[in-house]
Amino acid sequence: MKPFHIVAGLIALLAGAVALYAFKGGRLHRRSGMLFVYTMLLMAASGLVMALIKSQRPNVVGAVIAFYMVSTGLLTVRRAEWQTRWVDVALMLVGAGIGLFSIGLGFEALRSPGGKVDGMPAPPNFVFGSVPLLAALGDLRMLFTARLQGARRLARHLWRLCYAMFVATASFFLGQARHFPGPLRKPALLALPVLLVLAVMFTWLVRLRSRRGSRPTVALVPIEETI
Repeated sequence: MKPFHIVAGLIALLAGAVALYAFKGGRLHRRSGMLFVYTMLLMAASGLVMALIKSQRPNVVGAVIAFYMVSTGLLTVRRAEWQTRWVDVALMLVGAGIGLFSIGLGFEALRSPGGKVDGMPAPPNFVFGSVPLLAALGDLRMLFTARLQGARRLARHLWRLCYAMFVATASFFLGQARHFPGPLRKPALLALPVLLVLAVMFTWLVRLRSRRGSRPTVALVPIEETI
């Protein structure tokens, strides 16, 4: 299971990097984006199984968050025939549930003698929990408003998939730092790819925000083919 998880994660990182920097809406972006989605889902599923077997609750949280963010990010721009309002509600409940669970782990860590729960201190549990809760609020807003269109729809797609990419990148470069060669095992150096994902995400969010209410450019259309 672990080798399968590692291979899926490496492919997801490569595909995600290509999708981030490829021409948005182009064939390469769509193909690499779909490969990223599929491999991230496989990585999340295998990671969840291993975390459950080893009783590593923070890793359970990470796997479920990755599944939730990738799924909702994909379905934002590519509505499947089987997708109904109940699917959106179910995914919203998954996001809210795993967010509350992670925050609960944070409080458990604060009460524990060592200040950790399953090896993780309280602050990361609170951070990991707040993100899916924020995303679930976005789901709730979407359910009670008109269908998302234009820049808002693309922004929802963008930040959710980019956050999944951020989690995968951080898990690889920071979570597995001990496996890198000595000269590369420097926190500042290993943090660069992680910060770069965030920088690209915020750059695109700013560009999308500036285009609200204006005619979209070729790089942002067609919406249904953005991945």
